[in-house]
Amino acid sequence: MSLLVVGLSHRSAPVSVLERASLSADAKVKLLHDTLAAEPATEATVLATCNRIELYADVDKFHAGVAELSTLLAQHSGVALEELTPYLYVHYEDRAVHHLFSVACGLDSMVVGEGQILGQIKDALALGQELHTAGRLINDLFQQALRVGKRAHSETGIDRAGQSLVTFGLEQLAVGTPVVEWAAGKRALVIGAGSMSSLAAATLARVGVAEIVVANRTADRAERLAEILVASGTGVSAVAVPMARVADELTRVDLVVSCTGATGLVLTADDVLAAVSWGAAPDPAPQRPAGLDVAPAPRTPPATAGRGPLAGLELADVVARLAAAAEGGRRLADAGAVRTIAGAVEPDGCPVGPDGRAALTGVDANSLELHGTWADQGEAAAQRQPRRSTRTQPHATTVRLSLLDLAMPRDIDAAVHRIPGVRLVDIESLAEASADAPMAADVDAVRGIVAQEVAAFGAAQRAAHITPTVVALRAMAAEVVAMEVARLDGRVPDLDERQRAEVTQTVRRVVDKLLHAPTVRVKQLASEPGGAGYAEALRELFDLDPQTVASVSRADAADPMNDDDPGRAS
Repeated sequence: MSLLVVGLSHRSAPVSVLERASLSADAKVKLLHDTLAAEPATEATVLATCNRIELYADVDKFHAGVAELSTLLAQHSGVALEELTPYLYVHYEDRAVHHLFSVACGLDSMVVGEGQILGQIKDALALGQELHTAGRLINDLFQQALRVGKRAHSETGIDRAGQSLVTFGLEQLAVGTPVVEWAAGKRALVIGAGSMSSLAAATLARVGVAEIVVANRTADRAERLAEILVASGTGVSAVAVPMARVADELTRVDLVVSCTGATGLVLTADDVLAAVSWGAAPDPAPQRPAGLDVAPAPRTPPATAGRGPLAGLELADVVARLAAAAEGGRRLADAGAVRTIAGAVEPDGCPVGPDGRAALTGVDANSLELHGTWADQGEAAAQRQPRRSTRTQPHATTVRLSLLDLAMPRDIDAAVHRIPGVRLVDIESLAEASADAPMAADVDAVRGIVAQEVAAFGAAQRAAHITPTVVALRAMAAEVVAMEVARLDGRVPDLDERQRAEVTQTVRRVVDKLLHAPTVRVKQLASEPGGAGYAEALRELFDLDPQTVASVSRADAADPMNDDDPGRAS
């Protein structure tokens, strides 16, 4: 076994690099074809998720393999090799096996213990099988990794140590409030209808959101997901809408989860600013927060606007109602949804005076704009303070719209976290938050399982390496027996069938007994670390034809699912 893995993940590279190095479906196919075309590799597959890209290959030369696989990753990811190299890691043979088994158990995940990685490993194996780039080693390795991951989840409490990225992301958005309590009654927009988006939608339905809107470029997939949600028995209302309706839906939902395969932004800061600004103040152009480098929000109102309680009010009335709601910490209905309108205590320095938001009533537009600038600067200062959660407004600021971006590259413009009333959690913020996530005691038990399975897999692979030699030895012995029985027939032609069969069986038993102990022992020795030389010693001692051994190896590799050869010694 000469297994080599070259890759990068959230543990070795910043999210900005992972985002740029993400592989499209076509890029994965081309990468695998080019890997097999390269001289050092005989089989390969790629494991690419939102927070890792790893190329697995069976190579015959370590240094040449590292150089070739690194170059291919850079070439197909679009990131220059000199820029990518500092973030790459390399694992070889048993360490490569240990790494994949750890990944399969969720020990290397952004959220420790999450089980979603098993599906991604299964997809990586299926891709290698579909493209015929996965041979005996890759098949054995990934199938065993799936079994190890399932064993870890069934035999330990690793599930208690973590959850899916969706659940973890919702916890970050809820900021200490139980997710079920936080999500109850909310309207949610899910952008995308792939595996991650489907998981997000199912999770939202389970935690009690009232309505889910699914938007996807392929209408059939969005409609199918909505039908499944309605039939799930959770009581959630679900509808599908075209992608052209996303900006419209933003004005009426509380929560957005986005995970598409788009290469560009799905939601810009302009889109989000327009959505959160429309319900609060429909007449004036939305004021951009300081430092938010986006074009002015569009003036055309969304189709769903005008239904809220603020529709048709003058600016002074809107400000008065907002101030009154903020002063009492009450709620103000907006387009049928419930939004929390609450204000922080205003420290000295506010240009509209020391009386808090109540003083906003009746002030002129210039003073109101100055107040907005002052508030933005205060929020920016607060955001510069160290904090564990990411891309969110300070806790004192009411969240009008919560955004969860699980795409890589990102679907939602990172600049939206500067918009008052918007909370954004994305892959980068999840990575930061997970660094402080508590580790379950079961993690140690899973590490023990991984160590056992790595040792067992290595032993099995080393034993399998000597199997062709043992099979070739037994084939040679069978040929010698056949030749001697034929010679006996020529010298003693008067033997009847019963006598000939008895003699033949006797000779075979003698040969089998002579070969049994050394072949069993050589398999045991070969399964131990450093046992690769026993196959060569066996070939030398019995003068086995290398071509015969090679032909057995080729036949064995041609059927990766065949674990038992009828000619092998027990």
